[in-house]
Amino acid sequence: MDWGTELWDQYDVIDKHTQSGLDLVEKYVKFVKERTEIEQTYAKLLRNLVKKYTPKRGSKEEQECRFTNHQSFLDILNEMNDYTGQREVIAENMMLTICLELTKYLQELKQERKTYLSEAKKAQQNLESSYKQLDSSKKRFEKEWREADKANLNAERADQDINATKADVEKAKMLAHMRTHTAEECKNDYASQLQKYNKEQNQFYFSDIPQIFNKLQDMDERRIRKLAEGYVSFADTEKRVMPIIGKCLEGIIKAGTNASAEKDSVALIEQHKSGFERPGDVEFEDYSQGINRASSESSLGTPKGPMELLGKNKTKLWPFSKKSKTSAPEKSMPPATEDFAHLPPEQRRKKLQQKMDDISKELQREVDQSEALEKMKDVYEKNPQMGDPSSLEPQISQTAHNMERLRGELQKYESWLMEAGGRGDTMRSSVNNNSHERFSDDEFDEEEPFAQCTALYNFEGSSEGTIPMHEGEVFAVVEDDKGDGWTRVQRANGDEGYVPTSYIKISPPV
Repeated sequence: MDWGTELWDQYDVIDKHTQSGLDLVEKYVKFVKERTEIEQTYAKLLRNLVKKYTPKRGSKEEQECRFTNHQSFLDILNEMNDYTGQREVIAENMMLTICLELTKYLQELKQERKTYLSEAKKAQQNLESSYKQLDSSKKRFEKEWREADKANLNAERADQDINATKADVEKAKMLAHMRTHTAEECKNDYASQLQKYNKEQNQFYFSDIPQIFNKLQDMDERRIRKLAEGYVSFADTEKRVMPIIGKCLEGIIKAGTNASAEKDSVALIEQHKSGFERPGDVEFEDYSQGINRASSESSLGTPKGPMELLGKNKTKLWPFSKKSKTSAPEKSMPPATEDFAHLPPEQRRKKLQQKMDDISKELQREVDQSEALEKMKDVYEKNPQMGDPSSLEPQISQTAHNMERLRGELQKYESWLMEAGGRGDTMRSSVNNNSHERFSDDEFDEEEPFAQCTALYNFEGSSEGTIPMHEGEVFAVVEDDKGDGWTRVQRANGDEGYVPTSYIKISPPV
């Protein structure tokens, strides 16, 4: 069914219906715009909320993140920040895929509808103009026929009148003949105009208007389909980000489950355990034996145990006291020293051990760098075309100086740790050894299996210290590349040597 056939006489209805459809598109665009504004406002408020509760860098709150419940809250804030980003994505996509597209499409539909209605009005005006011509020719024909009848009647009367002269009779007949001839011409013109009008009317009602109405129908159906896509896109836009939003919510749930009361209790103990012994009993002072009261009061005022060791106010007997409103906590703390002697024993040992670990790692890096430089120097001496060995001397000298400095610092901190009642890290002994003194191959095999490598290309191995290999041959990796591009490998028969790292493919140990 089409409008041109079924609604051929409902121009006003079609006009109002198509206008109503365009109004609906415009209304929906406004609705989506307001929805995006709500999303943007919501996202902005969420982002400000996250920013408000996110601890600043270096603040006390950030330091508290070593506890799982504090870290979980920080994780929740991060997830909410990602969630906020998805709300912004929803608003942006709705604006692009719905508002902008439908607004552009609406302008095209308005222009198209205006064109079709203009064509309909033009066709109607042409038909009305044709009808006016028909009506004018009809009225002229009617008028001329009446005049012709009147002239013929007068001619008959003149012919029957005995008093009329022959000239009067001839004149009356001549006039009647002229009137009749004019009336015939008007009749033919009226018939021609009628035929023309009927043809144009038939063209108007059976061709022009149905075609225009069908175009309007096609336009309206396309509008409905486009609007329906906008309806679906309204949900799809949010549906597409649901998996990411789901992951954000899962992250929040995970953050909640990661909060561990037991771990936080242990962390608090590890962070603040002083290592002091509890104070002993206060001795009875017998005044009846003549003890000096001044010295007695002095002894009572002298705290025992942790208060004395921590250097607190010596007039206090208890470790629990209210904070002074006039003095900041920092002012009551003793100044920090390099050996961490200002800290309680347990915390001091931890700080010293941590410092030793850091120095040991830095020393290990310098040792590796030194070995790599010595190896590179050896390669340059055997193959001068690859580089000048003397160019490495400044780096080798600086690395040796750094190693000596770090070993001195390590020894210093180890002595402090022994003084604090701890023991040195076993890592130090292995760091101080050269690479050739670390472990024998047999010991290495017992503790950790070798990684394997496969030769990708043939290598002649003509230089001293290198080993030849053939494509596809399998070796054990004895020593990894230290940054000089060479890897030390071993055959199954025990032969060892260096090969270019780029010539092999290393596989993890089985």
